[in-house]
Amino acid sequence: MRLIAALLLTLVSIHAEGIPREEYRARRAELRRSLDGVMVLIGNRESDDLRQDYLQETNFLYLTGWKEPNAVLMLTRDEEILFLPPRDAHLELFMGRRIAPDDSDAAQRIGVDKVLSRSAMESTFLRLSATSEHVYTLPGQIEAEKLAALTPLHERSAAQPLISKLRMMKSPAEIELLTKASEATVAAHLAAWKMVKADEYEYEVAGAMMGAYRAHGCEGNAYSPIVGSGPNSIILHYSANRRRMDSGEVLLMDVGAECGDYASDVTRTVPVTGKFTPRQKEIYEVVLGAQKAAIAAIKPGMKIRGEKSLQQIAMDYINSHGKDLHGETLGKYFIHGLSHHVGLDVHDPSDPNATLKAGMVITIEPGIYIPEENIGVRIEDTVLVTENGSKNLSGALPREVSEIEKLVAK
Repeated sequence: MRLIAALLLTLVSIHAEGIPREEYRARRAELRRSLDGVMVLIGNRESDDLRQDYLQETNFLYLTGWKEPNAVLMLTRDEEILFLPPRDAHLELFMGRRIAPDDSDAAQRIGVDKVLSRSAMESTFLRLSATSEHVYTLPGQIEAEKLAALTPLHERSAAQPLISKLRMMKSPAEIELLTKASEATVAAHLAAWKMVKADEYEYEVAGAMMGAYRAHGCEGNAYSPIVGSGPNSIILHYSANRRRMDSGEVLLMDVGAECGDYASDVTRTVPVTGKFTPRQKEIYEVVLGAQKAAIAAIKPGMKIRGEKSLQQIAMDYINSHGKDLHGETLGKYFIHGLSHHVGLDVHDPSDPNATLKAGMVITIEPGIYIPEENIGVRIEDTVLVTENGSKNLSGALPREVSEIEKLVAK
């Protein structure tokens, strides 16, 4: 029984959670149909830095669900081969037992057609490329580029656009994980609001949020928490989270959970003392109106950027509502994009020119950041595009001023 239990634990740990093995196989099959050559994808290596958790390269993870380090995937129209490092008994004393290429059931357990040792990579690559003219790689993967250099007459092609096309469309299993991540993130924000007050530190709020979504079954952060009060609320990617909050300020919290490797991305801005000042409320209402206008416009066929896009709808709203202290429109304080795709990466790969389709998951996150007033307001939700519009996966988290003030003041 102990052996069976250990095997079950191993099978759980080596694959991404929540995605059926058959779905990974289907993803690879669809990708392979688009290939006219050999695609080489390199999984992440293990780091010696104990301060950092090991994370698999997300394109590799998307196609295989494989989480162990130092693996390589080769794909052609006709073949799929996963290369693994040989067994290292000394390393396994520290890191636990791993599947090795000479394990008789390795391919079956992993769910790929064939498993070989990394020592066979070069000869296999030359065999596969002998009958093709293209080599597909991801940018920055030096090991793949070294293999490609063995075939200097072959045309180099980018792997990312082909994979991104698949990753933009979320399966029911992916949507379920994204929903779970969003629900845990909502719980984390609500937990934080209960403790927000003057003289507390930003990192205390961040810590409470991380604890809340871990209590909801999510393994960690989708990205470094951004908890910025007062002057830090205007810094887009502020993540030091070290400042003590003061009365009369706003607190911007851009914090998302990761569940089963899938991310959520949610931002709310609240008053530290439980009540917005008139000016803070004015700016907040402009941002909220822009977000509502953009969400209302989501439907298949819309674009995120460009003319008549969601970005333009949000910007037009901001420019037609409210002024700065000098009587100028507020659009110049909206300094980032309105939206991005969400999935295994919080900024999931996408085609910037593609129109929205049902099954895509995006953020809607207008913001206004006015340094002169130390006011930064961003409101962000993770949204699923549906056949007839959208579903706000994080919509249970209040956005209205009256609701926020009521909850934060408690």
